[in-house]
Amino acid sequence: MSGAAVQTGDRIRVLLVDDQPLFRAGVRMLLGSQDDLEFAGEAGNGQEGVRVAAETRPDVVLMDIRMPVMDGIAATSAIIADAERAGRTPPRIVVLTTFDLDEAAARAIRGGASGFVLKDAEPEFLLAAIRTVHAGSAVIAAGATRELFEYFSAAQPARQTPPEFESLTSREREIFVLAARGLSNAEIAGSEFLSEATVKTHISRILAKLGLRDRVQMVVYAFEHGLTAAE
Repeated sequence: MSGAAVQTGDRIRVLLVDDQPLFRAGVRMLLGSQDDLEFAGEAGNGQEGVRVAAETRPDVVLMDIRMPVMDGIAATSAIIADAERAGRTPPRIVVLTTFDLDEAAARAIRGGASGFVLKDAEPEFLLAAIRTVHAGSAVIAAGATRELFEYFSAAQPARQTPPEFESLTSREREIFVLAARGLSNAEIAGSEFLSEATVKTHISRILAKLGLRDRVQMVVYAFEHGLTAAE
């Protein structure tokens, strides 16, 4: 890569949890070729992944869904719960799946994952996904996440509007709905005649008021509570 070398402490530390040794080897080589990324470790099943995550404290975890001993859904919840009990910021977790519309991926995202990537995605997309979730300022395929939950939301029972949602201002509710539909900050800014900086501020306030970590969790929250339609 061109440019100045990245200090080790500034690198994004990535843990890979997948039961396929060849896939792990390929991802390890890919990460090793990037100046700003560091391979923090690997695990062949979810249970081992929980242990390695506690030991290595990665910034980002790439988590396969279907694995022996403990699957990626349970491992995602366990890693986040362990970090929160220890008073640490949980790592961002990216689910690796072989299907565009995967109910298991939807369950993992409900459990705290920050998005999903297809296992046959181009290497550059996987690298961009890691950097995106680490930055915390954008969503991996927000539109794809929205479509995923649309596909499975028919089975979700209707729920009452949660009390914390009532604390949002009318403007924040408008922006919430647009973000939940998968629009980017730039698209929301253009639609609402606002600056991107203003939209970003609104999104931060919305996340804080609702107790959500990121935009993917906002999509999940919206579908679980039936809040995707404009008021």
